[in-house]
Amino acid sequence: MKKYILTGLLVWLPLAITIWVLVNALGLLDSIFATMILAAQTVLPESLRSTLQSLLDIPGLSIIIMVLMLLLTGLAVTNIVGQWLLNQYNRLFSHIPIVKSIYNSVKQVSDTLFSSSGQAFRQAVLVQYPRHGAWTIAFVTGTPSGEVAEQLGGDLITIYVPTTPNPTSGFMLIVPRNEVVPLSMSVDEALKYTISMGVVAPPGSGSTPSQFPSGPASQSPRS
Repeated sequence: MKKYILTGLLVWLPLAITIWVLVNALGLLDSIFATMILAAQTVLPESLRSTLQSLLDIPGLSIIIMVLMLLLTGLAVTNIVGQWLLNQYNRLFSHIPIVKSIYNSVKQVSDTLFSSSGQAFRQAVLVQYPRHGAWTIAFVTGTPSGEVAEQLGGDLITIYVPTTPNPTSGFMLIVPRNEVVPLSMSVDEALKYTISMGVVAPPGSGSTPSQFPSGPASQSPRS
């Protein structure tokens, strides 16, 4: 009986968690949308307030509006006028005390992670952590620069070692390039392997792991 209950749990648990996440995300969007409607009702004429109130009864409208806003914003900033407005927007938030520290930090991280030309989280590697002989999966986030690179010298890379089962927390390490082993698995496969605590192992590719563009050869985990 215990075996069957655990088997049933494994079948329903992923679906239940997925529905729970989606329902909470939809509830958050609906709350933001309702707040915007209520704010708009205070400044619009009485004849339009009932129309706005009726929009709250349409399920999923907040998701459609959010997608449209993201699409229109992306289209707007691809031209010269949109770029100018975006620069003014960034300059405004960059001069507000306290706000500028949070805004600039988040912007730098998001630009690095989601830029199509960036290299952050583009490759999974093996690294010995937290001690020699113990291996874990990490993700290459870049190379040291500025004062850090001047002080350390050598051929170094910056990696992010996620924790299990919550990969949103982890450790940033600066290690010699030849002390990590590049993996041929995708970043998604490496994340699944980390989140599942090694239970969901990615299939073997049968190919030679991808190498870094430059630098000394990586050492083998068997060495």
